Amino acid sequence: MQTSKEELERIMKVYKNRERKELLNLYTYFNRGNLFIIQDREKKLLDLLDKYGMNPLDNKKIFDIGCGSGGWLRDLLQYGAKPENLYGIELLHDRFEKANYLCPNMNITQGNAVKIEYDDEMFDIVLQSTVFTSIMDYEIKKRIAIEMLRVLSKDGIILWYDFRYNNPNNPDVSGIKKREIKELFPECDYEFKTVTLLPPLVRKLAKISWLTCFLLNMITFLRTHYFAVIRKRNYVNEDRE
Repeated sequence: MQTSKEELERIMKVYKNRERKELLNLYTYFNRGNLFIIQDREKKLLDLLDKYGMNPLDNKKIFDIGCGSGGWLRDLLQYGAKPENLYGIELLHDRFEKANYLCPNMNITQGNAVKIEYDDEMFDIVLQSTVFTSIMDYEIKKRIAIEMLRVLSKDGIILWYDFRYNNPNNPDVSGIKKREIKELFPECDYEFKTVTLLPPLVRKLAKISWLTCFLLNMITFLRTHYFAVIRKRNYVNEDRE
């Protein structure tokens, strides 16, 4: 079953709008607010990878759902993953082409993740970053979640990074709370961390005071995203026996 034509067209339109924002340098390392967001997220990511036994990464197979131009995959390469063990799938042709150009020797395919053309339990890490909040059809989200669990090894982890709040200035995304994440990935174990200081706020403040951003980032309700680790419960139960 493929995504509906209407939903596919809507998602494409959403990402075209995001590309326009990228042209405004909202998401570059040269934007100090975005740099603060990236560095904070990177620290939490590395902590989680280490905590869940994914250090080192050189023998881990990793799959990025909605990999865009491959930014996360290139980061993982820097953390020690091997390019031949890095996989991604991207819906939009332009981003797929860019990912292939920027990520040589990685395994990038074009398509949607409703049906993933890889074997069961193939990957040690399955990653999704701001994909699910862009999908409004719950059944599509559910089918992608099922596929993510299918290709995840029994001792692997799903890494989830996505909005937990609705964005009043962006009706094309819908925040996802813990309850919905648990419904999408039932009978799993979860760890949730809040991350990412409110982007419009940090983009203004970081140019003025890095320290103020650091202090505000300690206030939980000002952090707009969840970093979650999701594991198959049967593996956790085996550990306890």
